[in-house]
Amino acid sequence: MEFHLWLSLAFICVMGALSPGPSLAVVVKNTLFGGAKQGYATAISHGAGVALYAALTALGIGVVIVQSPMLFSIIQYAGAAFLIYLGIKALMSKKQNFDLQEDQLATEVNQQVINGWKDGFLIAFLNPKLAIFFLALFSQFVDTQASYQQKIIMVSTVGIIDTLWYLIVAFMFSRGPILEKLKRNSYIIDKITGSFLILLAARIVVN
Repeated sequence: MEFHLWLSLAFICVMGALSPGPSLAVVVKNTLFGGAKQGYATAISHGAGVALYAALTALGIGVVIVQSPMLFSIIQYAGAAFLIYLGIKALMSKKQNFDLQEDQLATEVNQQVINGWKDGFLIAFLNPKLAIFFLALFSQFVDTQASYQQKIIMVSTVGIIDTLWYLIVAFMFSRGPILEKLKRNSYIIDKITGSFLILLAARIVVN
């Protein structure tokens, strides 16, 4: 995989991880009420769940390329269209109301035993939107000459970036909160991500 393409993939993964959502809420909750150990477990298992989805998607695209190059081209252009849609949606986003109150978290935690390994994996793997997103994203990077090494690099990039980000979140929340900064800047992150997704999709359309 060419370095500039890898940078594009890594950038999208970083921006996607930074955007507040349910995964962040789970990592924060488990860290605050289960300690750093449970927070780290949640982060690692979440990264594993995301990487598994990415691997299944990459392998599936590989099969399509071998069996039907025309179908892959259709998927590739459909993926570009979906990325443009996501980009426009992100550009039009406003500040998110991402509230995470300690009393609400405490109520949830009191109703269940914290299991970071299970929670992190399931919050990722039970999100079907990930499959759609990876199908759209990976179709922009994989071509008929793609090797297994390239696919491994893509999957590893996704999993490692996701894991590292949530490990940082768990580390920070076991020592000091960063949620407010993410809430205040979430719309900026969305706009940067949206612009980049549109540029990535445009590359396929132009070529």
